[in-house]
Order: sequence, then structure tokens, then C-alpha cells
Amino acid sequence: MADERFVSVVGSGYVGTTLAAGLADIGHNVVTIDVDESVVDSINAGRSPISEPGLEELLEIHVGDRLRATTEHTALTEGSITFLAVDTPARDDGSLDPTALLAATEDVGEALADQSGHHLVVVKSTVLPDLVEDELIPTLVEASGRVIDDDLDIAINPEFLREGTAVTDLLNPERIVIGANTQRAGDLLESLYEPLIEVSKAAVFHTGRREASMIKYANNAYLATKLSFINDLGGLCKSYGVDTYEVAEALGLDGRIEGRYLGAGLGWGGSCLPKDTAALRWAAASRGHPLTMVEAAIEVNERQPDRLLALLRDRVEVDGERVAVLGLAFKAGTDDIRNTRALPVIDGLTELGATVAAYDPNEGATAAMTDTRPEVTFCESALEALDGAVAACVVTDWPEFAELTDEFEVMANPLIIDGRRIVEPRDGIEYVGLSW
Repeated sequence: MADERFVSVVGSGYVGTTLAAGLADIGHNVVTIDVDESVVDSINAGRSPISEPGLEELLEIHVGDRLRATTEHTALTEGSITFLAVDTPARDDGSLDPTALLAATEDVGEALADQSGHHLVVVKSTVLPDLVEDELIPTLVEASGRVIDDDLDIAINPEFLREGTAVTDLLNPERIVIGANTQRAGDLLESLYEPLIEVSKAAVFHTGRREASMIKYANNAYLATKLSFINDLGGLCKSYGVDTYEVAEALGLDGRIEGRYLGAGLGWGGSCLPKDTAALRWAAASRGHPLTMVEAAIEVNERQPDRLLALLRDRVEVDGERVAVLGLAFKAGTDDIRNTRALPVIDGLTELGATVAAYDPNEGATAAMTDTRPEVTFCESALEALDGAVAACVVTDWPEFAELTDEFEVMANPLIIDGRRIVEPRDGIEYVGLSW
């Protein structure tokens, strides 16, 4: 049916914009809805509201043809499938703040009250199982006047997008998880993804709504734990003079373990792993079942910057001296500074009395950090940041940093504390790896 190929996406942030562009790219007609007029204007002009490789190219291709943006929720009545891709930020205690998601849900429900025929609402936002059943569905039902599993279906379809490779991840999925309580909803959502499934040969996993919600959290908690394991082991390896990367490479040859997410380094950040592990920890504690391994993963991650600073203190006095910080985004390929390991490194250096000179190849990351840490000197190149520095702390694995050579010669003391194994050790610098 043609109606099944018209899709609305509510929320034009990181997930929503990527999803909308990807669905348009596989042949669907998509309207993305957001309350922020500046975001809507940006999308309609073919400009991405977020920094993500390949996303703006998709917008330039499809905006004005298969893709448009609006602030009007009534646009969703043109089709029969609506995705909710609204952010669910964390409160200070780790619990989710569903305010924006529930407000968007109410807007969707009010729009659906004026539409006849079946409609499928798909929750793409990351939510704990009870939020959908206890709050989102009642909100939607009350606002729409519709009956669940009759003329209104609800499905959970978690996203597994990595910042920096989100477009590739969306268009080449390894698996698609569909949580639905009716076969109609599950089949309809699977048919929407059929072009992706045919090309990628992705596994399609059908389950219940509660299970789909938990799968997202379990996925990210496992990845965080895997990273923290290799980082924790890395401290012991370094004490023995053992290269953690050699150990990890051998571990990855074991099919039961697999090599991805075994790159020892400064730790994980961004919007997903920290938020999801914190929410899972909060949920587990509130239900009287603390997750010991998740707790340990968070603890290891929080102490990685301290390990880097300890390596620095053992080698040079930084009080009153200039120290370069290379990398501000939490990972290469993005401008996202949420939970970046650069923040505790910069704060630790400041406490030690250092003058921090920072550089990131992404101007958006630099602009965001400028508002957060105005006391830092933000530089326009690695060369400028390194000039006169007694040490350099490498925080983000930007490929540009692997190409640095003569730039280190302008340092007052060529000490490199590499938190990402991106700089090549060479004569003329003192190279110190975090876990090797």
C-alpha cells in the first residue's frame, strides 16, 4: 500500500534526522517533525542540524523530493506509520527524564484523533520497559481516543547507531529488533525495512515490547563492560610491560569474544553508553537488584582519566606550565562533547595548576567546549596547541593526530601521554601509552 510508504519521524535530533534521511534513501516518503523552527529550516535547506559523516549528503539528495521537515504534527496524518525519536535525557540520579517524549506523544495523539484508519506508532527513543506501558501508551490513548491493538498499534524499534558511523549503521544493519504485541505491527514494521534487509541480509528479531526496550540497554551495557574490562586489564598489563593491544588482538580471534570494542584507551563517553548504563544502574537499584558488573564498568571508566593524569604527574611538573590537550569530542568523526573524557582531563590539569591549550579538528566540538570551559585556550591547530607545551595529552583518536611529526618539535618538552594509541612513537619524543 502506498500509505505504508509515507512515514513521519517526530524528533529531528541525532537519531531522528539520521532515521528520516535513511528512510528517504531507501525509497520512502518522509516528513520529519520538530518543535524547533531553526532545526526545521536547516533540514529544509538541506543542512544537517548535527555533525555526522554522510548525513548532509543524504539531505541534499532527498530534501524537496522524498523528505521535508515541519513543526506541524498534523503532517503525520498523511501516512500510517510514525516514529518517536525524541531524546530521553538523564536526571542527576541516572533516571530518565521522559518530559519531552511524553509531550511529543501527546502531540502525536492529538493529531491522530482527527485521522481515521489504522496507525502504527514506533518508539525509537531509548526507554525502560515500564515507561512505555505505564506512561507513554496511556498518554497516547487519552490524547487520541483510540484503542490499542485495534486501530492503533505501538511497537518498540531500538536504534543501534554509533556516532561517526550512524548513516552506515542505519543503511547496513546487522540486525533489526522489532518489539510488538501484535503480528500486524511487527509485519508492517518489517515490511518498511525490507529494502535494507534485502541488501544487508540483516537478521530480523521479533519480540515483545518490554523485551525490545531491555535489549537496547543490555546491548549498550555489554559494550560498556567489554570496553571497561580491557581498560581495567590494561592497567595491569602496563605494570608488567605488556602491550594490551597484543593481548586484545589475540582475544578477538576467539569467536566467543570477538575483537570489536576491545580497544584499550581513555574510556567511553558520548550520549549513549554513559546515559544507558546510568539508567540501568538506577533501575536495578530501585528494584533491589544492583548490577554489580555494570557498576564496575562505570567505576573503571570514571578512573581512566585519573590514570592518564597520574602518568603525566610522574614525569613532569605542570604547575604554571602549558599542557596541550588534543581532542575534545568524545570520539573522532563527531562534534559531540557529551561525557567526553576531555572534560575530566582538562579539569584535572587545571587543578594541577596547568595552563591548558586545547585543539579539536571539529569546530563544533571546540565551540561547544568553549562555552563549557572558558578558562582554556582553544587553538586553531595542533601546532598552536603544542607550541611551548611541557606535555601533550591525546584524548580523541582523530586520524589527523596520527600524522603529527614535526609539530612536536615546538614543544618545550616533547612528552606525549597517548590515551588512544593514535600517535606513532618516534625518536625525539617521550611517548607514554595509557595501557601499553
